[in-house]
Parts: sequence; C-alpha cells; structure tokens
Amino acid sequence: MTELFSNLTYVDLVGSTGTLIVVAAYFATQTRLLNSEDLAFPVVNLLGSFLIAFSLYFNFDLASALMEFFWIAISGVGIWKGLKERSRATAT
Repeated sequence: MTELFSNLTYVDLVGSTGTLIVVAAYFATQTRLLNSEDLAFPVVNLLGSFLIAFSLYFNFDLASALMEFFWIAISGVGIWKGLKERSRATAT
C-alpha cells in the first residue's frame, strides 16, 4: 500500500481529487444533502471534471476522456440553465 502512495504524482493527486469531488457531489444528491437542481451541483461537477481532465491530459485514456468531455458539457448546460433560471427569478 505504501508503494502505491509513494508512486503517486502531482497529476495523479489532481485527478484523484477530481474523482472524489464528483463522487461526493453524487453522494450528496443521493443522500439529499444537495439538490441536483441547485446551481452548486453542476458547478461542483464541473470543477471535479476539469481536475480529472487535467490528469487525462498527461495520462490519456480515450474512454475516460470521452466521459469527461460529456460530463463537462452537461455540467455547462446545467450551469447555463441554472443561471438563466436565477436571472429570470430576480427579474420578476
């Protein structure tokens, strides 16, 4: 086990942190600690996905890169819709 941690690079740490962030956001929605309709949910997912994508830049894997591309795009749509709804709510 210590060999695993001694071989981790900065890139591995960044990607693993991103994975933990995405999983924590999903866990929080499943346990009702975070509402998936809140703007925070896609923002947190986007942050985690960017960190994972950063690690994929250095350690490329096509399947993971495709997953992160779509995860980033979907998070972007969620943020855009959340901001649009927020501006609509403040306008009335």
